[in-house]
Amino acid sequence: MTKTTGFHHTAIKVVDFDLCLDFYATLGIHTARSWGEAPNRAAMLDVGDGNYLEVFEGGDADAPSEGRIIHFALRTEDCDGMHAKALEAGATERMAPKNVEINSHQGPVPVRISFVICPCGEIIEFFQNQIL
Repeated sequence: MTKTTGFHHTAIKVVDFDLCLDFYATLGIHTARSWGEAPNRAAMLDVGDGNYLEVFEGGDADAPSEGRIIHFALRTEDCDGMHAKALEAGATERMAPKNVEINSHQGPVPVRISFVICPCGEIIEFFQNQIL
């Protein structure tokens, strides 16, 4: 039977490729693979558990942070710590860490979340919970 086996990656296009890779390295997210030459570089960043963030050079500086992809979420065991680390690395706070209860049809799901706008404009949600 043909089926998906999980999530692999989200791709973003950034204005400052080197700044982007440095920012994610500060969060402990390192380059697994990279290819191309400036101004057409790309990299696959390992966010853990076989999931990746694919980064492409050549983004539009005037593009809004929210487009068809509103944000991407990174699972963490320490929402507050990752949020602080992102701010120290140059991100802007969009929403401070807080506890939220998602009232799903399957029952309430308590989570701790926060949002930052990265130096290159993408929005990250830090998502802390047991299972979702």
